[in-house]
Amino acid sequence: MIGGSLGNLVEWYDWFIYASFAIYFADSFFPGDNPTTKLMNTAGIFAVGFLMRPVGGWVLGRAADRHGRKSALTLTVTMMSVAALLIAIAPTYDQAGYFGALVLLLARLLQGMSIGGEYAASATYLTEASAPHRRGLGSSFQYVSMTCGQLLGLAILITMQHTLTTAQLESWGWRVPFLVGAVFALVVFWLRRRLTETQAFQEQDGAGSDDDAGTLKVLWAHRRQAGLVMALTLGGTVAYYTYTTYLTKYLIGSAGMEKNTATLVSFTALAVFAVLQPFAGALSDRIGRRPLLITFAFGCTVGTYPIMTALGSASSYWPALGLSLIALVIVTGYTSINAAVKAELFPTRVRALGVALPYAVANALFGGTAEYVALWFKKSGHESMFFWYVSGCAFVSLVTYLLMPDTKNVALSRAENETAGAGAGAGGAEAGAAAGAASGTGTSLPGADRSITAGSTTTR
Repeated sequence: MIGGSLGNLVEWYDWFIYASFAIYFADSFFPGDNPTTKLMNTAGIFAVGFLMRPVGGWVLGRAADRHGRKSALTLTVTMMSVAALLIAIAPTYDQAGYFGALVLLLARLLQGMSIGGEYAASATYLTEASAPHRRGLGSSFQYVSMTCGQLLGLAILITMQHTLTTAQLESWGWRVPFLVGAVFALVVFWLRRRLTETQAFQEQDGAGSDDDAGTLKVLWAHRRQAGLVMALTLGGTVAYYTYTTYLTKYLIGSAGMEKNTATLVSFTALAVFAVLQPFAGALSDRIGRRPLLITFAFGCTVGTYPIMTALGSASSYWPALGLSLIALVIVTGYTSINAAVKAELFPTRVRALGVALPYAVANALFGGTAEYVALWFKKSGHESMFFWYVSGCAFVSLVTYLLMPDTKNVALSRAENETAGAGAGAGGAEAGAAAGAASGTGTSLPGADRSITAGSTTTR
């Protein structure tokens, strides 16, 4: 769990420092006098990186389902290291014209492919590596490590803001965090090579070759679950990127807050947010996943407009921090358990791909474009329309959460199912056969990929 989480931390550190330092390197790659236009250009490249996430989700999700979660995790961190190094050495506009922006774009595409596979591989790994009654808690560490990666980037930014001048940061200082990220990734590469493969994948691998594992053909057979992943991701990803990556720019550009103060607000709020994740994940292990998801979606649907409007007038630290914490507490209902929910929807042979591809598509369409859409509304003079956009996305997810089943008691491996079946009598035996069919082993039962309730345990 520690090895998987540390790797995820470095991956997301490299991903997020682009957004954190964009206010300092936008001038280096894009000429012009309008600061909003420059930020839109860098935000556009940030969004383009999301277009590669479906490709990474497909390629690396397939690799995780066919060759193991460990090998996919090792490959993703290698790609991220190379991408971070490319950004660190990219020439500026004054040095090479738009060639520097092209290098920036290529690096972002490589990062997008890496992170597209990282999300699925780490979500699957952390969920499968957890005990059945602690999967919500275990999978919550994906967003703990993800947020800690962002915090690490902000900590470096805050340190540099207090040790370097603005001119130094804009000249060369912004390159430092990318160099640090490349080194971190090499260390994690060594750590991930020492990870232990999950029991669920070992069971599948030990059952013999499965030429269809991790293929689009198998994913198509689970297209309803894939659709669910996209719908339940929609509201969560837009809200998450609104209150994390875009928040600092919003406080600076709309609330008129100083850069240093806005960065400190984001850092403090995210630190509390990271601490909340395991508590919410553990709560879902007791009461189920749906109550938390529904609470998030309802809160985001009705709360986004008043929270964002109030943040636009919060020009000092404490009011901005309080409002940011309210927003992130609401978002915790999604972030703390979404990895477990998505992994619990699919059988082992297509679990990583099933999590990766639909999630990456939803992120490419909505998560990665959230900041760009926000800046577009701001430039057009209708900034408040973005708040309604976020609420609308959350409402779509709310409807999904109300209609979908709870996945808390799904067995992810034959061993889990046999343990549950031992206490469920004849019902447990039937559930065991169904779980075997879902994971690609055992005897297939009619409708084996649908939910079957056996005693207190639900298996597919």
